[in-house]
Amino acid sequence: MKTVNWKVLKTEAEYDKALERTIEIFHADLNTPEGEELDLLLLLVKDYEDRHFHIPSPDPIEMIKLKLEEKGLKQKDLEPIIGSKGYVSSVLSGKKELTLKMVRGLHKFLGIPAEIFLADNTKPVH
Repeated sequence: MKTVNWKVLKTEAEYDKALERTIEIFHADLNTPEGEELDLLLLLVKDYEDRHFHIPSPDPIEMIKLKLEEKGLKQKDLEPIIGSKGYVSSVLSGKKELTLKMVRGLHKFLGIPAEIFLADNTKPVH
């Protein structure tokens, strides 16, 4: 086995090569030279992806709907958190904004990470 001296991935070609090698040794045993190489490659690949690929956070309203479905709940189950039936409907249709109090309640009730509600999915204008 030839030893490759991996370094921070700066080009797409380096990234592709690192991905290819990661796949080759993906099932390497821990505490072996290939296992150590895999650990390093996973860090390098993640670093490259974090710097080059923007993955938007899920839309908060879509996440609420998904969590309701996953938990077998209905919109009416959100009334104690959001308000009246009409207000729940307005929030879930995007006509009304979520308040901080609602976000706290939804986070607690549905287990949605607070970051989902705080994420800015708008792309910067250049």
